[in-house]
Parts: sequence; structure tokens; C-alpha cells
Amino acid sequence: MKIRMRIPACGAMLAGLICAAFGMLAGAWALAAPAPAAVGVLRVNIREWDLPTPHARPHDPAVAPDGALWFTEQQANKLGRLDPATGKIREYELKTPHSGPHGLVADGEGNIWYTGNYAALIGRLDPRTGAVTEYALTAEARDPHSLAFDAQGTLWFTVQGGNAVGRLDPRTGKVELKAVPTPHALPYGIAVNSHGVPLFCEFGANHLGEIDPKTMAITEHKLPEGARPRRLAIAADDRVYYSDFARGYLARFDPATGEVKEWASPGGAGSQPYGIAITQDGMVWYSEAGVHPNTIVRFDPKTESFARATIPSGGGVVRNMVATPDGRLYLACSGVNKVGIVEAQP
Repeated sequence: MKIRMRIPACGAMLAGLICAAFGMLAGAWALAAPAPAAVGVLRVNIREWDLPTPHARPHDPAVAPDGALWFTEQQANKLGRLDPATGKIREYELKTPHSGPHGLVADGEGNIWYTGNYAALIGRLDPRTGAVTEYALTAEARDPHSLAFDAQGTLWFTVQGGNAVGRLDPRTGKVELKAVPTPHALPYGIAVNSHGVPLFCEFGANHLGEIDPKTMAITEHKLPEGARPRRLAIAADDRVYYSDFARGYLARFDPATGEVKEWASPGGAGSQPYGIAITQDGMVWYSEAGVHPNTIVRFDPKTESFARATIPSGGGVVRNMVATPDGRLYLACSGVNKVGIVEAQP
């Protein structure tokens, strides 16, 4: 049996590797295809803004301490800032040409950190001055992907094609890398739980990875056969929700017990769940990239029920999203060159 899947691009240098891996595994995904879930109507207000630079390919959003929506412009070599109150957008040119800014996160002081996916670097932008500081990585870390801070201020990151995870100490600039045990695991989304333990998706394997923050030893947790976790979000109880891009599931992993529970996404087997976040009320939100127009889906863990709305612009693949402290969602809509904000309605 053969199936065809549309795979959103994650950088030209990885296209061949990812497509080859998906081709070999397509049969396993087809066997696990879920039936669509029942879905209610999601009452949300979605606002979107066009970016000033055409074809910028906004990739990841971040929320700053002042509430601003920041985003990477992967093809324009810029970072952008949207003021949600006024709609004003300001763009910041980066230092190294064609660095491919990808992952994004703000620190407690308002500095904006990003991965230079095309240039083997991690960068820090000071929005007050526009100054960019770069931290060069080794050849093994050629394509840094996603990143997250722990409570001590250490920056953790994944290296997709380089098959590694790393940490950077902003105080000293020291960078350490650790190879992932499974070959071609394609380390992808990463988050840190309440105990300071980073967990990450292995998009090329049916695993979630867990990093010992002291030793950097990696423990791999096996997921159901054919699962391909792409992004993850960690709930207040430290259970991990992840988007199973290949099989069309939302799933939950409990690190305390090893239990995995799966729910078929409303869009069905080809829905390609992707960007995911959890708001402070415990609701799990994600986008279906394989449904056109793309959707915003809300899952209630208490009732195990879904509600869904379409993105007005179509989305063009929402690769990542982030929840704000006041319960909104910030989106980067890659293919339509927009950023957006989702607000729940009563």
C-alpha cells in the first residue's frame, strides 16, 4: 500500500533526509490511520497581520515579557516584533547573512534568542539596542532547530539533522552537545517540565527523549508503532502532550507511569497535527497542517472533547504556537506570510 503525504519544508538542507525517512515509514503510518474524532464548534477570534517583508516565511513565534509577539523570518534573515495593541510591526536584521532564523524564545530580561538553522549558530537579540550576539556551534550541530529555557536560565536546544541535543549557558557562552542514541532520530520540538527536565520529540522515530539536566544523559521513551511526534507541550502535572504528525493523533505521555494515550484528531489520518501549546486553564491547543484551510483545535483533557475552527487566511502551515499568560495563542502562519493571535470567546 502506498500513501502520499504533503510534508511542510523545514529547511532545504534537510529535505532529502526527511522525505526519504517518511517514504520508508509510510506503510506503517497507513496501518495506524485513525478515524476522525467528533468535534464541536470552537468559538474564537483570530486576528492576523501581514508581514512587511514578502515571502519571509515566519516560522516560530514567542511571547516577550512585555506581551509582544515575536517571530522568526526564516527566509528574510530577520526577527520581527508585533505590538498586539497597535498592530505595529518592527523588523530586525540579523548579523550573519542567510542564517535561517528558526526557533525562538524570550528570556526573563526581554532578550530574544533564536536558532540560526542554516548557519550553525544560536543568536541573541537585544531589542533595546538592536545588537545581535552570536554563539557559534560545531559542525555536528549544523542545523539547530528548537529551543527552551529552564528555570535556571540554561538554554536547551535540539539539532535536527545533526541528531543531537545541546545546552548553552548564557552566562559563560559555553555550549555542550549530546548525541541522541537512535540514529536519524531528527530531534525536533523541546520543552522543560516543572522539575527542570527537558523533553524533546524524535520526529524520525517513535520516541520522546528525556535529558538529565545534570549529566545530559538521554532516556528514550518508546511510543506506539509508527508514531512520529513533531511538537510537544507540557501540562501543569508534567504530562506531555504531543502532535503525532504522521498518524493524525493528539497524544499524551505520562513520564511517571510510561502510559501513552491517543486521540484521533478531528481532521483524520491525514490531518498532520503540528504546532501545539497549553493555556493556563489546562486546555490543549494545536493546528492541523494537513487540513485546508489549516485549523485551530482545542482539546479539553477533562472531558476528552474537541472543538475546532478554521484559520481565516488558511494558515499555510502553523509550524509552532505559544500560549500567553492571559490565555491567548500566538501563531506564525508560514505559507501565507502572516502572524496571528487567537482569543477564546465566552
